[in-house]
Amino acid sequence: MAEPNHMSLELPGAQNGAHPSSENGTAPALPDEGRRYAQIIGWGYAVPEKVITNQDLEQIVETSDEWIRTRTGIEERRVAADPKETTATLATTAARRALEVADLHPSKLDLIICSTSSPEHIFPSTASIVQDAIGAVNAGAFDLSAACSGFVYALSMARGHILAGDAEYVLVLGAETLSRVVDWTDRNTCVLFGDGAGAVLIAASQVPGGIIATELGSDGSGADLLTIPAGGSAMPASLETVSSGNHFIKMDGKAVFRFATRVMADATKSVLERAGLTPEDVDLVIPHQANLRIVQNSVLKQLKVPEDKVFVNLQKYGNTSTASIPIALCEAIQAGKVKPGDKLVFVGFGAGLTWAACAIQWSVPTEAAATDWWKNTRRQAGYQAAAARSMWRRAVRWVYHVWPTDPESGALPGDEGIKEPETAVNGVRHSEE
Repeated sequence: MAEPNHMSLELPGAQNGAHPSSENGTAPALPDEGRRYAQIIGWGYAVPEKVITNQDLEQIVETSDEWIRTRTGIEERRVAADPKETTATLATTAARRALEVADLHPSKLDLIICSTSSPEHIFPSTASIVQDAIGAVNAGAFDLSAACSGFVYALSMARGHILAGDAEYVLVLGAETLSRVVDWTDRNTCVLFGDGAGAVLIAASQVPGGIIATELGSDGSGADLLTIPAGGSAMPASLETVSSGNHFIKMDGKAVFRFATRVMADATKSVLERAGLTPEDVDLVIPHQANLRIVQNSVLKQLKVPEDKVFVNLQKYGNTSTASIPIALCEAIQAGKVKPGDKLVFVGFGAGLTWAACAIQWSVPTEAAATDWWKNTRRQAGYQAAAARSMWRRAVRWVYHVWPTDPESGALPGDEGIKEPETAVNGVRHSEE
């Protein structure tokens, strides 16, 4: 694990010595000695270049631009058309951008959590692939599965690790390539989903604020309402599961709609109560970008949050599942909708059935820090070094696999006097000699 770097008044990302809460004429919040807070200090996102519009879908399935707009609010979505563009590559790009905003070296990361419903593989984790790609040599990494609620679940876990003192920097990713598991002949689902990735960097701080409360929930009795039936232990892949389309997303749209409109409002109320806030205190709500009518019937009507305090960008990206909230956060920051001192709510719902919300007191500047050519060059060199390190380790494993060994000792020719690497069995380290 990276050496602890306890922050006080100046957070990474608060360049030029500016205190995170000193803008807009408000008095700076003083550090609370002995307490830790989980602050968002970096953010970034990535989406594929390929755009599929509603008009494009009219050529594929029986639908229309008007039908899609009036029922979902979606106008277009991004799709990973290049086979080399995957959940891990999108997540890696988003991660690098978040680290750049925070001006943090990847080696200082303690943990990487990737929330995804369309991972690179069942295992290894997508988070481990990202960890290798960015050169986060001191970070643990794992994937989290909570469908579209997953990003907020991951924020809650990151906050827990930081408040417990187990981590100083946690990278949280939400990444999806749902176009790979969408049935493009099913107009009820293919019009909804898109691809993308978002990342935020969470840091330990003594400055009050950051992620101040979370609310997580699940109702497994609705597990069959939104699911990919095949591919797991209940229905292993076979010719029959492939031919019947059971590896595609299946959804009971009406049931999910009813669930979402209720739980989005309830989860927001609960997390605000935990944080000691009211809907009137909130400066911006960033909901899961699934369906405009869900947002309207939950956040706007039930909570009576003004429309100008709810950020929506689903018209451009569709439902990117667990990536939707971090992508929307990045665009909200770009649009000047987030500033130090603001109180934010992230709220989502998804398969499981699951729901999650978190309340955030934003405490860092949102202006992009100026970077010189030398810093950019060093950063790119670091990523190239990470790639070279990965290739070298793969090459060493290959040599150990194919090189002939001494049948008696198991040692490679010329390895006399060289200690063999150790392995771990049930947590106990053993020499391979």
